[in-house]
Amino acid sequence: MENKLKSALSAIKTGVPIEEASRSVDWKDFEGLVAEILESKNFEVIRNFRMKNPTMEIDVIGTHLGTAILIDCKHWKRMTNSMLEEIVLKQIERVKYYVATTDEIVAAPVIVTLYQEETRFINKVPIVPIIQFSSFIDEFYGNLEEIKTIEK
Repeated sequence: MENKLKSALSAIKTGVPIEEASRSVDWKDFEGLVAEILESKNFEVIRNFRMKNPTMEIDVIGTHLGTAILIDCKHWKRMTNSMLEEIVLKQIERVKYYVATTDEIVAAPVIVTLYQEETRFINKVPIVPIIQFSSFIDEFYGNLEEIKTIEK
């Protein structure tokens, strides 16, 4: 499992496109790849963060410069618009609960997908293909006004 992720990361470093390299990884490895990209951008990362009452889990949390990015990783091949809308609404609820129960001041919900061509938004929540995730993070702070954020 971890070897697949290491192989994918090595392939990416040698120029293999992220989407191609990540096809061989399962959902857990996919979350690891997202976490690794955040760590490479100087984010503090928490994986599989669990909350209770109600029970919720956030796949990956990246915190940097006082803002947390709460990521739901979707390793599925095809998603309809209605599926994505439901995923976005659930992630917004998780982020609201997270902000209400932690010390984070500002948090942004983000969905990262494996099979998608371009970044798009539903309710100001970015849905980012893994192939564009690194550049999305590079531009994140410059685009915060375009992205839904939840504050205490």
